[in-house]
Amino acid sequence: MLAEDTNERFHFLGAHQRSKRLSTAFDGPTLYGIDSDADGVFGKIGEGGVAVDTVEDMVRLYDGFDLGSPDFSASMTISGPAPIIMAMYIAAAKRRFGPDIVPKLRGTIQADIFKEVQAQNETIFPVEASLRFLTDMMEYTTRNMPRWYPVSISGYHIGEAGSTPVQQAAYTLSNGFAYAEMMAARGLDVNDFGPRLSFFLDCGLDVEYIALTRVSRRIWAIGMRDAFGAGHKAQMFKVHTQTSGRSLVAAEFKNNLTRTAAELMLSYMNGTNSCHSNSADEPFTTPSEEWIRLAAHGQAILLDESGIFKHTMNMLSGSPGMKAVERAVEAAILEEFREIERLGGVMGAVENRYQRSQIQTAAHRYEQQIYSGVRPIIALNKYRNEKEELPEFELARTPRSKQQLQVGRLKKFKASNAKKAKAALEKLAAVVDTDENCFPALMEAAEVCSLGQICETLQEVVGRFRPMV
Repeated sequence: MLAEDTNERFHFLGAHQRSKRLSTAFDGPTLYGIDSDADGVFGKIGEGGVAVDTVEDMVRLYDGFDLGSPDFSASMTISGPAPIIMAMYIAAAKRRFGPDIVPKLRGTIQADIFKEVQAQNETIFPVEASLRFLTDMMEYTTRNMPRWYPVSISGYHIGEAGSTPVQQAAYTLSNGFAYAEMMAARGLDVNDFGPRLSFFLDCGLDVEYIALTRVSRRIWAIGMRDAFGAGHKAQMFKVHTQTSGRSLVAAEFKNNLTRTAAELMLSYMNGTNSCHSNSADEPFTTPSEEWIRLAAHGQAILLDESGIFKHTMNMLSGSPGMKAVERAVEAAILEEFREIERLGGVMGAVENRYQRSQIQTAAHRYEQQIYSGVRPIIALNKYRNEKEELPEFELARTPRSKQQLQVGRLKKFKASNAKKAKAALEKLAAVVDTDENCFPALMEAAEVCSLGQICETLQEVVGRFRPMV
């Protein structure tokens, strides 16, 4: 999709909602900081997400929305080049509403580098440099954007990569504490940055998921209080949950509606602050409007039509069964903490590839269990319909003409800003080579430079990411 296509979908989804909460996924080239006119990229432009090369794309993406309204928030699922995308978002907001809009901006950018090197693999700078760019951005937003969440500490991708529920929670929480240490080391008050840390968790069908959020909430609160002296607001575990994508299967895919509904129930019983329900057709293609509507209605039926969640989200709180699961999950998470600490903390464990190897082992075990039938998956390895023929779905593709349009726009932008871009990139490179916070220089560059130009300049200074072996 191009920015205007995604914008159209945003308006469709928010048409009957007072609050506009927009979650943005980006295409592969954008996730890796590569411009749409780069060699070998054509054919991948707009695939799986929106192509964003410049501030002009960002303006198109959120056109028609009041970015400063208390009823609007933007969530951007991107980590490797997240500080650059954040700078472009600020630049786009300034273009439309003027400089006074900045402290009013509300939203979240994922920007979780640790989960990238542990699970998702969308890292473009060396880890230390990525963390420096991230912390520079977090420092700026903490001081200047009180409504912005500068990092969404994400267990979802860890879970989808194959971790167990306990591993997901343990690695996510330990990553969160590591980010808090980085912010505190900058001299920032925990009661300023703590309330702006948010979390993103996966919810599958394993029994641990019914207690995962409530246990994580307790561990986070105690850790923030005891290790950082955090007040009440900074102890709060603000979490968004998404139903499991890897639990969805192509075989008799309409069963995915039931799987997602069950995962929604677990999420709500777990006390999530917000939730995303996946579409049943996701094993085949980018979700269509029909299946998106059904996914959204799954939440509406539980929250608006059913009496279960109208008055309480913690129906099972205090029950003997819930307490037993909580105790087991908490003990297992704390055991993972001890192993990470033994390896020298989160960074030491990353350098030893601990989290990656544990996730890979768990993923292999999961697939073996499905293959052997130990883990039943209805219609896949149990109660199979041998006569079923898989349905045909129209694959979501970005037409060649639209890809050409994106490349043409980018070339025009580069040509019209060539002189200003050269000066901005030289200034950015000079600042990155010092200990100065580079985010202000990054915001200046975002006005006149493309994503790829900025990434290439940063890589010339700090180098490229090389997988740890």
